[in-house]
Amino acid sequence: MPKNRVDNKDMYETFYRLTTEPFRLSPDPSFCFSHKSYARAKAYMQYAFNRAEGFVMVTGRPGTGKTTLIGDLVKSLPRSQVSVATLVTTQLEAEDLLQMVAHAFGLGVPMSGKASALQYLTTMLRREREKRRRALLIIDEAQDLSASALEELRLLTNLQQNNQPLLQIFLVGQEELRDLVHSNSMEQVFQRIVAACHLDALDEQETREYVRHRLHQAGWRNDPQLSESLYPIIHRFSEGIPRRINLICGRLLLHGAVEQKHRLTVADARLVVSELHAERLTMLSPAADTIFDAEDRFEEEGPPTGPVAAEEGSTSGEPQEGVAGKILDEEAETRGEPPVSVVEERPSEEEEKRAQVVEQVASAEPFFPMPEEEVPEFLQPERGGHSWLWWLGLLVILLAGVVAAWYQGLLG
Repeated sequence: MPKNRVDNKDMYETFYRLTTEPFRLSPDPSFCFSHKSYARAKAYMQYAFNRAEGFVMVTGRPGTGKTTLIGDLVKSLPRSQVSVATLVTTQLEAEDLLQMVAHAFGLGVPMSGKASALQYLTTMLRREREKRRRALLIIDEAQDLSASALEELRLLTNLQQNNQPLLQIFLVGQEELRDLVHSNSMEQVFQRIVAACHLDALDEQETREYVRHRLHQAGWRNDPQLSESLYPIIHRFSEGIPRRINLICGRLLLHGAVEQKHRLTVADARLVVSELHAERLTMLSPAADTIFDAEDRFEEEGPPTGPVAAEEGSTSGEPQEGVAGKILDEEAETRGEPPVSVVEERPSEEEEKRAQVVEQVASAEPFFPMPEEEVPEFLQPERGGHSWLWWLGLLVILLAGVVAAWYQGLLG
């Protein structure tokens, strides 16, 4: 068996000599990547935490790193000064919420109703305040809270001692959480939000930096080599969602290890994405099916040519010829074939002349009389008829068409 060959007992980190698996789907603060949106959200949360009151709302699409952000923040807090309780909601109602919050803070509350749970919580929070400790409640998946449960949380933020709030609450959830909080019935909750931030998806450059950051954290030493053309494909099909990026990149490295490849190219990425798409293991972009169909036609018929191809150039600023040629050359290299040249087909001289004549006729300004109120009385048409100027314009247009057809016939 060749050295470092992957078998059923090994994963790709063995083949590529990585110290750990870089693209796990479960959140791991040690792989935290502080992109622009992440850094802004963390700054908002730290500011709000220092305010020590009210609600803080953090939203984002599934897989954008909300749980990682919360873990990163909690890790930075002085544990000797803060009591942190985390609760993942599963559509809790108001009567169950207080019991769950008490248990999250480690209280052994008897199942004797909401009033008992509230009493235990209030006593615990006051003791924490006397010890000069803060109490922070983090509720993940908060978009599943009912309106009544959210109202119970608002009442908890009203608990005070010596005019100091006893509890601060972080609401973390998907984008639906914003709609819930902004609804008319939640106005009092909305008024208690001291900070709100939204985690955006990564852009293409951030996607590249994210992939390389996680690889370096796992001891990557440029094995496998990653083609620069991989990153646009990874970004396009993941939509910049970190969890999807992890899924695609993890499968890409596994594919490379199984195939004994030390350089991964566009062809490898497209194969992996196609497999994931077929297995429905990842939610690709809504246009994924259309993109796959277009790329299949690209392979069968070749790249588009002429002015349309130039207008549909890459958003990166690179000419379409350069982008298409780069991708085709890499795919040809993987098959052991010579590089492919992409040449724009130009029309013949005769076709250009014919097109110019047709364009001139088509672009001719149509004849429109001036507004009626500006036309002299003797030029205005009689009731139920047209003026001689209108008929003259029509005659000019007809003659222009006849001449154009005659000239086009000569060229043909």
